[in-house]
Amino acid sequence: MRTDLLDEIRGLVASHARPDLRTPIDGLLLSRVADTAPEYSLTEPLFVLMAQGAKRLLLGDRVFEYRAGEFLLVTAELPVTGHFLDADARVPALGLGVALRPSAIAPLLLEAPPRRSRAEERPPTLATGTAWPDLLDAVARLLRLLDRPGDAPVLAPLVEREILWRLLTGPHGAMVRAIGLADSGLSHVGRAVRWIHDHYAEPMRVEDLARLAGMSPSAFHRHFRAVTALSPLQFQKRIRLQKARSLLVTSPNDVAGVGHLVGYDSPSQFSREYRRLFGAPPGHDAARLRAPEPRLP
Repeated sequence: MRTDLLDEIRGLVASHARPDLRTPIDGLLLSRVADTAPEYSLTEPLFVLMAQGAKRLLLGDRVFEYRAGEFLLVTAELPVTGHFLDADARVPALGLGVALRPSAIAPLLLEAPPRRSRAEERPPTLATGTAWPDLLDAVARLLRLLDRPGDAPVLAPLVEREILWRLLTGPHGAMVRAIGLADSGLSHVGRAVRWIHDHYAEPMRVEDLARLAGMSPSAFHRHFRAVTALSPLQFQKRIRLQKARSLLVTSPNDVAGVGHLVGYDSPSQFSREYRRLFGAPPGHDAARLRAPEPRLP
């Protein structure tokens, strides 16, 4: 790893990070976080490079940790729990994210080397690794364009393409490839994931989701768990509870109403499952909730 590049990336992220994560470059996100409070979020396909600090993520019973100079790859919408390690106002955690969009990845597949083994047929949906010099160099050049707004509209898409190419031809290339393949197992399960995300409060039948994914119920259940580390029912429950927690920020005194709104007919079941996930009953948790800072996964 080239420490000079990482130092430059760290400085550029610190200079340009904003509370809403967004930047003038489409698909580029920057994060500056100064606390270690746990967060519960739904990821999206993203390449995340940690420039300073460290973060630990939990997906089901899997634990992922990445530090400065290391990256996280996420290829699906996944409900995760995470927290930064040893971050404070003096030394905040600094990171950047680049969206992994199928429309940008698919054309690169025509130029990419063929798959090397059958082990790549079902790649993971979340992984960490160490950034190599060519990847860091491309990331640094993308960040430099934030100081050159006249160049960014023309050059940023070219540098983004290079970053995607580095990832596609790197050790986790099969994960990136799966995003660009319209007929991949990830794409099929993704249809069901999006349906649950958009209709989380509605009754759900695994048979209907399997039909949506074009699979038998048994194959769908197996693929769904491989992608998300959760069963479809567990996934729906996690989405419901995360939505409930967001709603309680603005309606802290209407616990029963929020529970019903996200699909719970039983207030006691809602309270029990909420406490199991977040460590406190909805009413107590609502009292301590504050609007969280946006963060990268």
